Amino acid sequence: MGQKTKTLTELGLTAAGGREASITGLTVDSRAVAQGMLFAALPGVKVHGAAFIDTALAQGAAAILTDATGAALAADSLVATKAAVIVAQDSRQTLAQTASLWFGAHPRTVVAVTGTNGKTSVSTFARQIWEEMQIAGVNLGTTGVEGAWSHPLKHTTPEPITLHRVLAEASAEGITHVAMEASSHGLDQRRLDGVLLTAAAFTNFTQDHLDYHETFEAYFQAKMGLFTRVLPDDGVAVINLDDPKGEQVAAICADRGQEVIGVGRHPDARLRLTGQRFDATGQDLLFTWQGRAHQARLNLIGGFQADNILLAAGLVIAAGADPQEVFETLPHLSTVRGRMELAARRENGASVFVDYAHTPDAIATALRAMRPHVMGRIVAIVGAGGDRDVGKRPLMGAAAAQFADVVIVTDDNPRSEDPASIRAAVLAGALNGIGTPSVTEVGDRAEAILRGIDALGAGDALLIAGKGHESGQTVGDVTLPFDDVEQASVAVAALEGRI
Repeated sequence: MGQKTKTLTELGLTAAGGREASITGLTVDSRAVAQGMLFAALPGVKVHGAAFIDTALAQGAAAILTDATGAALAADSLVATKAAVIVAQDSRQTLAQTASLWFGAHPRTVVAVTGTNGKTSVSTFARQIWEEMQIAGVNLGTTGVEGAWSHPLKHTTPEPITLHRVLAEASAEGITHVAMEASSHGLDQRRLDGVLLTAAAFTNFTQDHLDYHETFEAYFQAKMGLFTRVLPDDGVAVINLDDPKGEQVAAICADRGQEVIGVGRHPDARLRLTGQRFDATGQDLLFTWQGRAHQARLNLIGGFQADNILLAAGLVIAAGADPQEVFETLPHLSTVRGRMELAARRENGASVFVDYAHTPDAIATALRAMRPHVMGRIVAIVGAGGDRDVGKRPLMGAAAAQFADVVIVTDDNPRSEDPASIRAAVLAGALNGIGTPSVTEVGDRAEAILRGIDALGAGDALLIAGKGHESGQTVGDVTLPFDDVEQASVAVAALEGRI
């Protein structure tokens, strides 16, 4: 079988001077360029990809895609080359659309979810609903590709070449439905452009990633790109109306002519949560769909789980499923890995949960959600990642102090920063937070988990926040094996004499 090729015209590209070229592949990495490939020289955070155009040309690139800045930076090389040169106003968006045309077939139903918190849970619950309905589906995001077909990913929203290749491979494996996470970075960098969405969801909007977006408005506008640019006018928007930004997002979607399904306790919600009753192992829900009442049991801890599940149900309905069939699946849904996951239970009945909460709002939400299920004290282990938004660190500590009875501040992923300075910022927030909890600093995360579990009495519960599903801890430029769930299990076994 011969090598796959497509012309620039087939890829929707127009080169300077009308030059045509047959393309053998796409890449954003000059080191990966082979004869006949298109090299996308994109603007980067630290350096423009145009700096590597000479390398790409030397290795046989048949075409160069860049923007006006890149064309100016590499003007001499581009004038002299025989390769086709495409200068796009938005080179990232153009690459995404080109990747879509290059890889071709995608699963027929793709939905996406954005928001500060809850993206992984909503997309995973959507996939679980499809599975219960005997539909071949996957969720794609922070935890990789999971479901009827699996594949590892390096980023929540992969760069477009990887994303469209994975979607094409999923289609070839018989996957018909995909629920994907849409991160603000991915949306800002146009990674999802070229994906044909049926529906999209909005979970919430709180502080995160200001190291990248710099302002709340820029962060919000990046997320809105899912609805204003990626979701087509005839797509369906599923919006959490309980969030302070919910009504604004719904109005943005309605102005585009998109159908809106509001979700939450809000009186205008079509999928409306009207009652919750909590117990030690889960919760019972009462909700209405377009005015008709339904009841469901969730074997999940945390009131926010109901919010995520109803958003997922709304997405699946928006994608064409029968509402009654969707609601019948809800009692069968299981905990998302690293999201309020029961990691261990002590002999005295105390429970240990692991959650990915790594923003002030997520920590507050997780701890508040635990309270109705816990008769005793709540112990919280919190830390903050290095090389990320520094402004949220004291707010995370304050959130833990406000809603937990005991707080242990420890290391998360310090990366290139001094771990002690990160802990100091979180600790300062905890000590100045509302309430008067016991606050302790334990730098070593394994020791912090051991101490937290040792402190649990009958009826108590521990929340280990921050890393969730992650299986490593990044210190400097090294990622060491570390799994919160595994550490919790080992700690319980050690304290109770089983190892």
